[in-house]
Amino acid sequence: MSLFRKRALVVEATQWFKNGDHPEDGDEVFESGVYKGDPLEGEVVRYYRTPELDGTEMCSYCNKTMHQHGWLDTPLGKDVVCPGDWVVTGEGCIRFSLKDDVFQAMYEPK
Repeated sequence: MSLFRKRALVVEATQWFKNGDHPEDGDEVFESGVYKGDPLEGEVVRYYRTPELDGTEMCSYCNKTMHQHGWLDTPLGKDVVCPGDWVVTGEGCIRFSLKDDVFQAMYEPK
C-alpha cells in the first residue's frame, strides 16, 4: 500500500450562517415589499431552492429547515450549504462547502 500526504494548500474560507455572510455576496437590499431591508440573494451563496421541496423540510445533516440553507453552484453541480458550514475557495477559484468539523480537521489558520 502506498502512503500519501496532503500537500500544503492555502485556501480562502468564510463560515456561512445566513444569506449575505459571504464577503462576495454583495450588500444590495430590496427597495420595497415584504423583504425590505433584507439582503438580496447572494452572488456566491444563493437561497436554497428546488422544485421538489417547499423549503419547510428538515435537513438530515443539521436538523434545520431548508429555508435556512444556501445553495452553491460548483463545477460538479449544486452544493447545499448548512448554517455553520464553511465556503472554501480553492485552487482555480473553485468553491465548495465543508462541514465545520471537517474544515477544522483539515485546515488551520495561516
